Amino acid sequence: MVSELNFTTDIVIGLEIHVELNTNTKLFCSCPTHHDPNKEDIPNSRTCPVCLGHPGSKPVLNKKVVEYATKLGLAMNCEIDNELIFSRKSYFYPDNCKNYQITQYEQPLCNHGSVKLKSGKKIGITRIHIEEDPASLTHPASMHNSEYVLVDYNRSGNPLCEIVTEPDMTSPEEAREFMNKLATMLEYLEIFDVNEGIIKADANVSIKESGYIRSEVKNVTGFKDIERALTYEINRQKQAIKDGEVLVQDTRGWDSEYGITRRVRIKETEDDYGYIIDPDLVVTDVTDEFIAEIKANLPEMADEKHNKLKEQGIADDNAEIISKDKDLAKIYELLTEKITDTTKVSKWVRRDLVKAVNYHKKTIKDLNLDVVIPKYIKVLQAEIDGIVIPQIAFRITSSITENENLDVDSEIEKNKTNNDDSAIENIAKEVIKEQSKNIEKYKAGDEKIINFLVGQVMRKSQGKANPSKAKELLLKNIKNN
Repeated sequence: MVSELNFTTDIVIGLEIHVELNTNTKLFCSCPTHHDPNKEDIPNSRTCPVCLGHPGSKPVLNKKVVEYATKLGLAMNCEIDNELIFSRKSYFYPDNCKNYQITQYEQPLCNHGSVKLKSGKKIGITRIHIEEDPASLTHPASMHNSEYVLVDYNRSGNPLCEIVTEPDMTSPEEAREFMNKLATMLEYLEIFDVNEGIIKADANVSIKESGYIRSEVKNVTGFKDIERALTYEINRQKQAIKDGEVLVQDTRGWDSEYGITRRVRIKETEDDYGYIIDPDLVVTDVTDEFIAEIKANLPEMADEKHNKLKEQGIADDNAEIISKDKDLAKIYELLTEKITDTTKVSKWVRRDLVKAVNYHKKTIKDLNLDVVIPKYIKVLQAEIDGIVIPQIAFRITSSITENENLDVDSEIEKNKTNNDDSAIENIAKEVIKEQSKNIEKYKAGDEKIINFLVGQVMRKSQGKANPSKAKELLLKNIKNN
């Protein structure tokens, strides 16, 4: 019981997170996990006797699910068990047509892991186990107000990993950071479909004032909602204690529309589920060789990449932003194969590239890297070499992002920086003549006006004048004026 543990914090949070694994077929049958994008996804059409639990049907384990779950366990520093044992968790609910869910209870695949937050705090991982997804339920008028519910068994039997943390989090912000770390891991491991996959979190929440009487908030989807739900539930419990209410352990549903939790039932215990070993599934050996092969092929993860970037001299904030986005990290690595100025590349990737992609309402995945990377290299190198000014370089970057067929050599050639002292000085003299009032302000001590004057030179030169020369020649001619 949580109330019997020796907590010293005001708030105690533990998460149980369900991640849908991106396999082609379901956990125990050959039904597809995703619908054909060229066809309508008709409810209850991607089903068979196995995932509907018909009498006499026999489940067959999907090996790819075990590979993906092992990957996740290793990434979270877990110990991997050498035996895979499935149990039946008995309960009645409309989304569970068999009246039991195939899961792991006595012996989870992954145990005793940890994930480090940015602060350095480690969040313990109690277990990661494999289980099947129930059906999806639709409440036409919200969970609280609907008179009936619609059930679609297309999702029933999809493979899930359930990640159970230790109650180590002490704020909604920590819980959200943990969820973001998990999302980054899933992206790097390539075991989750960010477009169609589902991540749901159940949050166990208790506060010191109640003696740590726990409420479980079920089925929170969306990383922002985890913070919203936890903030609401913590405030609800604190207010209940102030009002003299005696809290009891219960299960609550998160209503995202109203931003509140509602009691579903008094909390059951694990014994209430009547777990038994599934007689239709034999014990599966997870050999040391199998584990070693998966471990040897794990990608470099975000935290490792972050540390490597910092060792290269990249600023911590740039390193963090690049490393937590696998696609940005890949582009950074491709660029630095040809460009030695890693600091410049990191700033360009974080700012210019992200800004250009967002401006054109694209994602990094929309880019054909084989086409755009050589062009990005040319324009970035031209900026580093002073051939084009940063503003022009960004404009060309944006044009490449919009139109991958852009002739980048031609764009650089016609937008070359003008380093001709004579031409720039002539423009500077024009600006000084036109901006006589601002020149007087500058001479009176308002030195910031020089930046405006440089901007006027750049405008007249159509952005081609070397800004440093423009400033130098402005100051020279103002002094002599």
